[in-house]
Amino acid sequence: VDFSAEKEEATLKTILEVDPGSRRLGEMAMGTNRGIKRYTLNMLFDEKIGDTIHCALGNAYRECNGVNQSAVHVDMVKSMIHGEIVAGDEVIYRQGKYFYE
Repeated sequence: VDFSAEKEEATLKTILEVDPGSRRLGEMAMGTNRGIKRYTLNMLFDEKIGDTIHCALGNAYRECNGVNQSAVHVDMVKSMIHGEIVAGDEVIYRQGKYFYE
């Protein structure tokens, strides 16, 4: 896995070196609750904020059919209000609008 970070790159490197599973995606989802207007620093809440995407490095939840195992599960949230999300060659989200059937 190649990686870089504008901030805290040493921290990211430490996380990715914990075990082989820490270099794999453990979770990924889009936040759809536009009623939440600000970050609270509670990850379980913030990952649901509308127009965000969140992913976790490391351990996947078995109850969600996850198979990746790791000693770590580190969540990250990113605003996508000015971005886009593409799966394969299909745009599923762009600048506040979802495109799916």
